[in-house]
Amino acid sequence: MALCGGVGAMALPSELIVHIFSFLSDRDKLRASSVCSRWRECLFYPSLWTELKLRVGGGSNGGGSGTEHTPRLEFLMRKFGSFVRELQLEFAPLEGYLGPLNGVESRMEPVENDHRFPDRWKEAIMTYLDQVLCVLGCIRNNRNLQKLSLYGDTCILQDEGILDSAYLNQVDQGGKKIKEIQQLFVEVLSNSRQMKWLSSAFMMGVVTPCSLASLSNHSAGSLEHLSLLDNQLQCLVYPVELERLVHLRSLALNFCDFTSEMCHLLAGRDRAPLHRLSLMLNGVTLEAKPLDGTASDEDWKALVRQSANLRVYVMALDVCSQDLLRVLKPSLPLERIHLDSYSALVTDGNLELIAQQYNKTLSHFVLMRDDSGFPDLSVNRNEDPLVLLAWRCIHLSVLVIHGYTVWSHNLVAISRLRGSSLKVLAVSEESIDFDPEQGVYMEGDPVHNLVKEVSLGLGRVWHPSMDSNLVLSEPTQHFHREMQSFSLGM
Repeated sequence: MALCGGVGAMALPSELIVHIFSFLSDRDKLRASSVCSRWRECLFYPSLWTELKLRVGGGSNGGGSGTEHTPRLEFLMRKFGSFVRELQLEFAPLEGYLGPLNGVESRMEPVENDHRFPDRWKEAIMTYLDQVLCVLGCIRNNRNLQKLSLYGDTCILQDEGILDSAYLNQVDQGGKKIKEIQQLFVEVLSNSRQMKWLSSAFMMGVVTPCSLASLSNHSAGSLEHLSLLDNQLQCLVYPVELERLVHLRSLALNFCDFTSEMCHLLAGRDRAPLHRLSLMLNGVTLEAKPLDGTASDEDWKALVRQSANLRVYVMALDVCSQDLLRVLKPSLPLERIHLDSYSALVTDGNLELIAQQYNKTLSHFVLMRDDSGFPDLSVNRNEDPLVLLAWRCIHLSVLVIHGYTVWSHNLVAISRLRGSSLKVLAVSEESIDFDPEQGVYMEGDPVHNLVKEVSLGLGRVWHPSMDSNLVLSEPTQHFHREMQSFSLGM
């Protein structure tokens, strides 16, 4: 840095300046670039910016509006979009945009009669569309792109019924911007030459059932990870398109789209074995997209024979107990499962099945329920199903619980059974209950005693999660991030 302030700083060859930059952190690169125009020009040399991770937006509650971020996004994409090799972009939740519509009994009335339609929501969606257009427009001709990962949180609005055609027409008349976005995404795929990672999760208006067909043959031969997810009912990935992706090792899609035909295709001997499979099942869509055509137990057996190292991550969102029993096939090599619901109840039978069938593969178990009641799964049972799961699943390393009653003595038992191998034990404070008789034979504060006993069992300091929001994350965002880390683990 002393050299930067020297007389000869401007006289250094650009190759040397770039070499110096390569040893600096991003913050120090910016500081060094402020010395003179020559160093500033070298700041944007392609070899220094092969990877770009951006998070845009943040809503109205202190995170800054998406509009404020647009100029920065445009600047970065103009500078790096044409040559960046890895681009990861997250559109942060649109916090506050749903507020005025909460509690509306009917969302089916015509928009022109709804005077509560918030102007700030319109602005948020307009900003989102403009930002997506900016990003895709800047990378459309990038032939160096190897990783493209997009995540949008607009799925929340889709669930609320806000993003139907009538509402969107107020923002994007005739769907002109949506069509342009879809065309740009097609161009990105068709112009790519060495894509290895392609992910679009819950990005409104980006992916269509025809998008994957536009992927160039070069990228089809190099692609190793594919995840195309949406809250819409239409299928985004068809077997005929997967047939081209012979080196695919990681796949993420909606559970109902993982058909028997697709499973049979992936079990073929003329392709690379599959290592990671992430499946999301939304109970709301099961009426329109039934489980009838999904992979059978025989299909799973055939796939595992070809892909011996295959591990599966499943998130089931608001799925009833009966449907869960249909989903959890014995031959499915389940490593991670996330059961999340607003109303549907997981039963002790579901937990017992998971503990029995996946005792040698399960490492992550997340049980969530966002409701005022805290059902007790151990009622009318000699043994608590969560304790049995911790006992049987020998590789269990992550256990997260909220929305179901967990008795304090069972929590102690879980900590002792798994010990230090249980790397994450996150239980919300409001989910923990204490036996009334416990105070008779144990002195002191029950919470203090619980913390002490669980900490001893785990071999480290432990505390219950006092803020349930730290445990209770937005499901699709959690799935996206968990899928990313799970797939990178291959």
